[in-house]
Amino acid sequence: MKRKKLGKINLEKPIANVKVNAFFILMTGVVQLLSLAVIFVLGAILTNAGVIQQEWWQASGWPYILLMVVSSVIIGMGFSILAGKLLLRPYKSLVEAMIKVSRGDYSVRLSFGEKSTLKEVEKGFNNMAEEISKTEMLRSDFVNNFSHEFKTPIASIRGLLELLKREDLTHEKRQEYIEIIDEETTRLLEMSTKILHLSKIENEKEIQKKKKYNLSEQIRTAIVMLEKRWDKKNLELNLDFDEIEISGDEEMLMHVWINIIDNAIKFSNEKGELSVRIEQSDDIIQVKITNDGKEIKEEDRQKIFSKFYQADSSHEKEGNGIGLSIVKHIVVLHKGEVDVECENGKTSFIVKLPK
Repeated sequence: MKRKKLGKINLEKPIANVKVNAFFILMTGVVQLLSLAVIFVLGAILTNAGVIQQEWWQASGWPYILLMVVSSVIIGMGFSILAGKLLLRPYKSLVEAMIKVSRGDYSVRLSFGEKSTLKEVEKGFNNMAEEISKTEMLRSDFVNNFSHEFKTPIASIRGLLELLKREDLTHEKRQEYIEIIDEETTRLLEMSTKILHLSKIENEKEIQKKKKYNLSEQIRTAIVMLEKRWDKKNLELNLDFDEIEISGDEEMLMHVWINIIDNAIKFSNEKGELSVRIEQSDDIIQVKITNDGKEIKEEDRQKIFSKFYQADSSHEKEGNGIGLSIVKHIVVLHKGEVDVECENGKTSFIVKLPK
């Protein structure tokens, strides 16, 4: 999978600056030509009207100089006003658009025309507004989803605590309610931990604790840690890999495997198959984690790595749209790639990392 490249400005060929400079040089020449034309026209008019005698033109050149100064000032002022309005119009539009964005209107877009010298600015601003709009929409959805996810276990715990106060409650029911409370508090703790971890990962610019370790053993450990989950669904495990070593942040990469495998278990069919395959080439290690179950829609396959996004909008499956965003950040930090493929009722998450 190729990484998406953002639009960039070519600094080696500042075409916009060349065009602006050429425009000013051209207009300066036009002003001079207009000034000369005005001198001849005014001179002819004033001479015919008798204001200036023919002998004055022949005796001295001051009428020429006076007319040159007057015409240059008048034409220069007119040109400055006109040029100012024409040249500053797109900048005024840009400032107005930035003010709208700062006030929360992310729908504003710029359009300077195909031949505008500010085409790169237009493209950059529109891309920025589009990304902010998407992020704001995801943030709004996350607030709603997270509020729901957080409120539900709290309400459940509160209701169960009220029931536990009853003196006629049987021992079996009491134990059942205590187990549910334990599950709900664990769920709350996981959500809080993921949010804190995502915030920490987003602030990381490079790997701090890189070392060589056994990747195969780490993935086996992750599978054992999630044994209760896959055993509850009676999943058949299919592990296909030798002992492979990798260089990276062991703690960070453990979060990658935990999140992906947990996600695979969550969306697997009952009594389905969960497979993990590791392949390596000269400089790349590929980990492919596959489950059978409902396929991810085409339009959701890249969005699922976005922060707060949930492909399952019905909330039938527990989750909060954070785990795969953590995966994406960690993999990118390791200069790797993560992708998802769906085919024949199977979903595969493919992680490629440098050795």
